Formats: sequence, structure tokens, C-alpha cells
Amino acid sequence: MNAWVKSLVAAAAFAVVASMPAQAQNYNNFNPTKESVKEEQLLNALKGDAHVAGRISIPDQKAANLIQPQGQQWRAFHEQRLPLIGGAAILGMLVALILFYLVRGRIRIENGFSGITITRFATLDRFAHWLTAGCFIVLALSGLNLSFGRMLILPYFGPESFATLTAWGKLAHNYLAFPFMLGLALMFVLWVKDNIPNHIDLEWMKQGGGLFSKGHHPPAKRFNAGQKVVFWIVMCGGIVMSLSGWFLLFPYLAGIADLQLYTTIHAVLAVAFVAAMLAHAYIGSVGMEGAFDAMGNGEVDINWAREHHSLWVEEEQAKARASAGSKAVPAE
Repeated sequence: MNAWVKSLVAAAAFAVVASMPAQAQNYNNFNPTKESVKEEQLLNALKGDAHVAGRISIPDQKAANLIQPQGQQWRAFHEQRLPLIGGAAILGMLVALILFYLVRGRIRIENGFSGITITRFATLDRFAHWLTAGCFIVLALSGLNLSFGRMLILPYFGPESFATLTAWGKLAHNYLAFPFMLGLALMFVLWVKDNIPNHIDLEWMKQGGGLFSKGHHPPAKRFNAGQKVVFWIVMCGGIVMSLSGWFLLFPYLAGIADLQLYTTIHAVLAVAFVAAMLAHAYIGSVGMEGAFDAMGNGEVDINWAREHHSLWVEEEQAKARASAGSKAVPAE
């Protein structure tokens, strides 16, 4: 019996030893990824809001997310579609402004400068405007760098300069967002009462604001219909930009999917905002003679004011006469 057991054990040992080279050969030829799930297959299998999550021991459950398929779509949009949308909006506006200048030319004061001025904007008005405009310029440039910097700056200035510029731009973008929001609030308080649409604006719009005809400008009060459109674009767009930007500054307030939505809204609205402000800046500077003085020193020529804001001039002159009359001392 003992001999039979010993023989059986010896035979089994021999079989194991004999099979070892084959096993080693099979092990050397083993491909650990041959039967594994490929990333593309895994992402294709995930539908809707599905995601791959693990188990964690920390309170932040968002950290359990391993794969979120919507992130692939978000990245593709920001790297491929957004530059096309932004480039079309901004370059399209620049081309339109150049064509307008070539066709219409600079909008001149028909009767020339009179040398007599009227106060258009007080110091606080100009402070609110330039605070918002100055912050917006830096915010726009630093934001556009994220979409176009790798294409327009990196190849010419190198990775080190681009990295430094982007780092400083990020800091400026984060901190200047707060005075930008302050400027929006100030402008709303100061100007909202004069930017309520009325029937005069309809006539102004029908006549194109006099921008396409020489020698005639439709009557307007302190702000014409075009300026009211710009005001509400700035207010509504600025509020949405501020709210979406707030969640980007403090990402722990929202989930991953929400942050992707907010960044998309922020980016698309930003390029549209830049395009609209290019038109505003053109009309307020080189596009219209005498317009920049309104925000430059607050005083505009009376002839300019009568041509573009005739009803406002009448109101201001009526106030001045009433004020002068109330201060007059009756003769005895």
C-alpha cells in the first residue's frame, strides 16, 4: 500500500515538473490587456448620466467618480467647437465694423463743434463705466487666452512665456471678477431709470438711429434705443457671466456635470459679449465724432448733443431755466 502511494506521488510530481516549461512559455505569451475592457468600449457602454464610481471613505462623494463620459464631450466642445464659434463671432464683428466704416465713414457732427458744452456724465457715472470697462478688457483677454492662446501665443512665444502669461491671467481673471460685478451694480443703480424702453425707441429703431443716413438723427432722450440695447446686454449678460463665474471660482458649490454646464455657458456668452462690446467701443470712439468726450471728461459739445439726444438737451435746458428762476431774487 505504501509503495503504491509513493508511486502515485512520484508520478504526480513528475507531471508537474514536466509541465513547468510549457506553463512558463504560456505565461510569457500572456497578454494582460487582451481580454480587458478597452476605454472606448467602456465609454460606449455608458449611456446618459451613467458613470463609473468607486467606494471612498471621505465625505466628498464626488471623489468616488472614476469616469464621467460627459467630460469627453465637454473637452471636445472647448477644444474644437468653441474656438470656431468664438473666432466667427469676433472676426465677423470686426469685418462688419470695417465694412461699415468704409461705406458710412465716421459719423460727423453736421454743424461742427460749437465750443459750448453740456454735462453728459458726472464723475460717479464715469467711474462706474471705466471700472466695469477696464475689468472687462482684462477679463476678456485672459479668458480668450484659454481658447486661443495655444494657437496664437504658444507657437510664437514659447511654453515658458505662455505658462507665465496664463498663470498671471488666471489670477487677474479671478480677482477682477469682483470689481467687475461692483461696476455692474453701480451702472444699474445709476442708469436703469433712463434705460426703460418707450415708444420713442421704436421710431429710433425704424430710422436706424440715423447711422445709415447723413443729416438726420431721430430724437432721443438721455439714452437712445441702441444704447438701451447695449445697457441690457451688459446687465443681463453680466449677471449670467457673474453667476456662472461664481461657481467656477468656488467649484465645491456644484457637481461635476453642473460645472461643465456653467463653463460652457460662461465661455459661449463671453465670446458673444466680446463681439458686442467691440461694436460699442467702435461707436463710442472712432466711429462717431464727439462721442468719446461723454466718458472722457463728461462734457459733450452742444451740437453733438442736439443731433443725437435732442429730447435730453431740451430736458436739461428746462431744468437749468427752472433752477435759475428759483434762485432769482425778485426786484423790490
